[in-house]
Amino acid sequence: MSQQQHDHERAQRRENPDPTEGERPFPKPLLALVIGLVAWGIGYIYITQSNDDAAFGDHRTLSTLQGPAPGAKVDGAQIYNAQCVACHQASGLGLAGVFPPLAESEWVTGDANRLAQIVLHGVSGTLTVKGAAYNGMMPPFKDKLDDAEMAALLTHIRSQFGNRADAVDAKLVAEARSASSARTAPWQGDDELAAFK
Repeated sequence: MSQQQHDHERAQRRENPDPTEGERPFPKPLLALVIGLVAWGIGYIYITQSNDDAAFGDHRTLSTLQGPAPGAKVDGAQIYNAQCVACHQASGLGLAGVFPPLAESEWVTGDANRLAQIVLHGVSGTLTVKGAAYNGMMPPFKDKLDDAEMAALLTHIRSQFGNRADAVDAKLVAEARSASSARTAPWQGDDELAAFK
């Protein structure tokens, strides 16, 4: 055997074998766990009935899921929490420089008709609240809330956060909605709202 062949064999012995794609089975304990979880899920869905006791779930009843019955009193606090709390906060103090406060706001405790217009159509541009200017965009709620819901919401914010203003009824909201039914754009801040009668 030549020296060259000998060196070649030694070099081959130093090398690791080439990798191969062998069969790597899924770990049996993990497979058993996955099959068990799937079987449990299917069984749970199969045996669970929609009329089970609410204690088995999140304590919601069928009447809760269906919403208020026609003619039932609308909860303004619930509407506030669903529609307004993200911007104006649970405290009604808003976020300084970003979202105006509702607490002791002249727009909230002042003319109820003007407040209804703000919530119906929203506001764009500079709005001054308690001496501070806010330049943002409040979305309109005319297509989201009916007259009774809006009246409940307005009554809530006019009686919370240190505010002590009169309640608003659905008739006032209906009249405000009718008076500005042709409006398609938000109110343009202080000047346009102040001029609204």
